[in-house]
Amino acid sequence: MERSLALLLRLIGTLAIIHIVQAQSQQGFISLDCGLPANEQSPYKETDFGLQFSSDAIYIQSGKTGRVQPNLEGRLLKPYTTVRYFPEGTRNCYNIPVEKGRNHLIRGWFIYGNYDGFDLKPKFDLYLGPNLWATVDLQAEVNGTAEEILHIPTSNSLQICLVKTGETIPMISALEIRPMGNDSYLTKSGSLHLFFRVYLTKSEKYLRYPKDVYDRQWIAYFQKEWTQISTTSDVHNINDYDPPKDALATAAIPTNASEPLTIKWTNSDNPNAQYYLYRHFSEIQDLQTNETREFNMLWNGEVMSTDPVIPKKLDISTIYSQSPRICDEGKCIFQLIRTNKSTLPPILNAFEAFTVIQFPQSETNETEVIAIRNIEANYGLSRINWQGDPCVPQQFRWDALNCSNTDPSTPPRITSLNLSSSGLTGNIAAAIQNLTQLEKLDLSNNNLTGEVPEFLGNIKSLLFINLSGNDLNGTIPQSLQRKGGLKLFRQGNPRLFPSESPTISTGKSFPVVIVASVASAAILIVVLVLVLVLRKKKPSTVQVVHPPPSRPTMNVPYANSPEPSIEMKKRRFTYAEVMKMTNNFERVVGEGGFGVVCHGTVNGSEQVAVKLLSQSSTQGYKEFKAEVDLLLRVHHTNLVSLVGYCDEGDHLALIYEFVPNGDLRQHLSGKGGKPIVNWATRLRISAEAALGLEYLHIGCTPPIVHRDVKTTNILLDEQFKAKLADFGLSRSFPVGGETHVSTVVAGTPGYLDPEYYQTSRLGEKSDVYSFGIVLLEMITNQPVIDRNRRKSHITQWVGSELNGGDITKIMDPKLNGDYDSRSAWRALELAMSCADPTSARRPTMSHVVIELKECLVSENSRRNMSRGMDSLSSPEVSMVFDSGMIPRAR
Repeated sequence: MERSLALLLRLIGTLAIIHIVQAQSQQGFISLDCGLPANEQSPYKETDFGLQFSSDAIYIQSGKTGRVQPNLEGRLLKPYTTVRYFPEGTRNCYNIPVEKGRNHLIRGWFIYGNYDGFDLKPKFDLYLGPNLWATVDLQAEVNGTAEEILHIPTSNSLQICLVKTGETIPMISALEIRPMGNDSYLTKSGSLHLFFRVYLTKSEKYLRYPKDVYDRQWIAYFQKEWTQISTTSDVHNINDYDPPKDALATAAIPTNASEPLTIKWTNSDNPNAQYYLYRHFSEIQDLQTNETREFNMLWNGEVMSTDPVIPKKLDISTIYSQSPRICDEGKCIFQLIRTNKSTLPPILNAFEAFTVIQFPQSETNETEVIAIRNIEANYGLSRINWQGDPCVPQQFRWDALNCSNTDPSTPPRITSLNLSSSGLTGNIAAAIQNLTQLEKLDLSNNNLTGEVPEFLGNIKSLLFINLSGNDLNGTIPQSLQRKGGLKLFRQGNPRLFPSESPTISTGKSFPVVIVASVASAAILIVVLVLVLVLRKKKPSTVQVVHPPPSRPTMNVPYANSPEPSIEMKKRRFTYAEVMKMTNNFERVVGEGGFGVVCHGTVNGSEQVAVKLLSQSSTQGYKEFKAEVDLLLRVHHTNLVSLVGYCDEGDHLALIYEFVPNGDLRQHLSGKGGKPIVNWATRLRISAEAALGLEYLHIGCTPPIVHRDVKTTNILLDEQFKAKLADFGLSRSFPVGGETHVSTVVAGTPGYLDPEYYQTSRLGEKSDVYSFGIVLLEMITNQPVIDRNRRKSHITQWVGSELNGGDITKIMDPKLNGDYDSRSAWRALELAMSCADPTSARRPTMSHVVIELKECLVSENSRRNMSRGMDSLSSPEVSMVFDSGMIPRAR
């Protein structure tokens, strides 16, 4: 009977304990007993394996400590009896020094042990830096679990973060980090997540340090169809991998010599996983002169190498994957089959299998991370969310910061630092000069002293400095005064002057003091007059003005304003002009809850769509004004542009550019004679719509959430370019505020983010959820909600179909199978991750854009290679995306 190897990963503290007397070097090992008080026997030697453990307290600044229930302590090794748990904050991170560029084994232990007495087993996410590593689910693994990965850090500091995703509290028992050999476990890309590591023996022994010099953990594994062989001789085990000699001293052969040695497993959680395999062989039998052992390795029935394997006598041979391998619908079969010339059956001593985890998001520029941590230390700041990577993921970005993060493959840079009213004392921190991409710096309303440093003028990108409300002295440096376009706020610093210092008395006679004082006053008056004159002109140097409001807002409440802005006046049409441009509303091209949409022309040639707000419309004046305000400020090729508006008494209308090919929903259903778009065109449309959303989320200041993303709001122009429409429900938020803010729940049923619906807290990830539903529509052409379906919501229906592993039952039958299955699977996985019920687990729109572009590349490669390509009525797919420099909304 097949035995599931996946179960072998469930390592818990109740594993059989073996006593070791041998001692080896632990150089480079970091072994943390999480939750152990720093003053309680730290460090100490764990007696069973001889490992040196210490408290985790110096590596983390948050969390509380606990201990498993007394009845469990005797069953666990000492390092796993304490826990550190995190009732406060969303992301709590360890900051551990490592060797940059070297492969490391990183292992976390999680044993709940009812430490809090509530018997509420937690479920949470585990991150390495800005990237998701694993989900720890102790509701499923009731006895505890371990997560292990082989990872090459890109900096000298490793961030291991526990992220709260629900109501339960993240916790950890132990952290173990081991530097590996430089030439071992290499991949083409990504890191290696341990799936299983076994040595083949009937023994129950569990091997780790010091038997294994890297403290890998080897589980004993055997099947009834096998026969064990062993040796008492010393097996030479020195190669790049150094498996334990004890793991090589035993091996398995098939009992029936003519049968293959087979190892099977099923990965239903990740059927598309990529695997790297490491197979360790050693000939431990004494062969007679007429005996031969050689065999081939097969993966899912296919021979893996042209050369057969011939194990070396009492010497290690490790064969590993040069490239990752995949399984058939998550069902993996590895086999060893003897060749025709072999007289002996195949042999296997030990086996390791890893799945590939891609970590696409780069960490923040290392120099800037060091700088911001020095600033934190300089001012003694203690903020619960100043943990982990400062900039990414975006939903965990440190408060007080803004960052550039348009390309995940490029390290983000810090562009804004706001430490206003933070209780800062002392001088302006020198580390600020290392934030070389800084555009805005706000140090107002603190107790800073000393002079304004010269280096601020050398930060080329810096355009805004607020130093008001401190006790700075001296003069503004020449480097700042010469800096064109800079806005400097300095009020509330009575000893800080904008130019050369006034004359100061140094023990002169009384008349001289009076003259000096008068001269000083005269200079100040001249300076003030010059400032007032200069303020009337366009500033070419530093502009000294009064402090602005804390944050600008985008959604100006025009309904309460007596006079619209100049921009609004310029775009304003009278009702008579609207009637003329539509020829008395002659041609109706659409209709919705707001009213009707009519075709029109402006200036005799420019085609427009006129959206008329009816008296019975569900969209009110507030939404109308919001859409006008927003569309006058945003400009992107994948957003419908506003030509103008009408606000005259009861007559409200929005005049858009005309988008002639209707909406995406029509082209999925074929309604109204619209052509069915092919798979490549669907991928391009989805990527372009994603670019529009990405611009709203990270290209606008403040960020904007659309709130009503759906297929009927994705319009197609004459070239089938996607344009996102209908911004009546959109909202913008102050930069630097919380990721989510309270708001009245609004949106379309089926597309509405369930987390937003339950909590009334809105964020960019709410759009990501809706976009995931749009992707599922494009993939399946199924209704979002169908009460006649066994699973009424599209996510439930797709989830149930995924269990079968047959993508053809999920894909739109109108595509007639004309699609690249790899791009289809990838798009489907992306859609389901976007539609994850937990917002923290959804990708950002920037990540979505990258994934969709790569799907499109895969599909276009297939189409270009196919000679019998059908000529479809929809336009050719273009790989040109308008994603370059776009003006930011203000």
